[in-house]
Amino acid sequence: MSELKDKLILVVDDESRMINFMRMNLELEGARVISAPNGRDALDKAREEMPDVVLLDIMMPGMDGFETLRRLRLFSQVPVLILTAKDGEDDRIKGLELGADDYIGKPFSHRELVSRIRAVLRRHYAPPPTPQTTVNVDDRLTIDFARREVLVNGERVNLRPTEYRLLYHLVQNAGYVMTHEMLLSRVWGPEYHDETHYLRLYITYLRQKIEEDPANPKYILTERGVGYRFVDFAKG
Repeated sequence: MSELKDKLILVVDDESRMINFMRMNLELEGARVISAPNGRDALDKAREEMPDVVLLDIMMPGMDGFETLRRLRLFSQVPVLILTAKDGEDDRIKGLELGADDYIGKPFSHRELVSRIRAVLRRHYAPPPTPQTTVNVDDRLTIDFARREVLVNGERVNLRPTEYRLLYHLVQNAGYVMTHEMLLSRVWGPEYHDETHYLRLYITYLRQKIEEDPANPKYILTERGVGYRFVDFAKG
């Protein structure tokens, strides 16, 4: 049975040809597809229909995909894949910073489209790891995995689900180097083993939230060319 069966997918694109292409391929997987030709209609349908995932084109007249995504995130955490003909890393990073879960560059195949959607759905809806333990890294940083809380100087820090999963795997392997490939596969999925820009971006997010000096981190350490290592706090 397809992982997309009965999932409601909102496709947002100003090109009817692209909407028809995605509709045909997604319906073959058993998904239900609704569409919108622009950002304003997309926001209305997201509110009314509550889709399971949104495929959002960036290059649209009027309200572009970035602005649509920014407004969508004010009221919904639905998984979003941005669709873009641009292949520059700056555009990918901008989409991720605005809250996109993934991106896919045009043109793309049926197989790539379905694979990316499946991976996003697995990450978004899978229950997060919740070992019943509290980790006191030092006097400044505490991680309560049972409550999914991260405290810096006693104040709760809000982490996105992906940030939390990344921190979980780093902390559970504290003192050991986690390679880029290991972290990408465990946090994002095996399809992402080459997408090192995701890892760099989310490591930066984590450092900004938990490090006293993100430019000179003491918790999440870079092993250049290999991966990352969380400080071995057990040694004191």
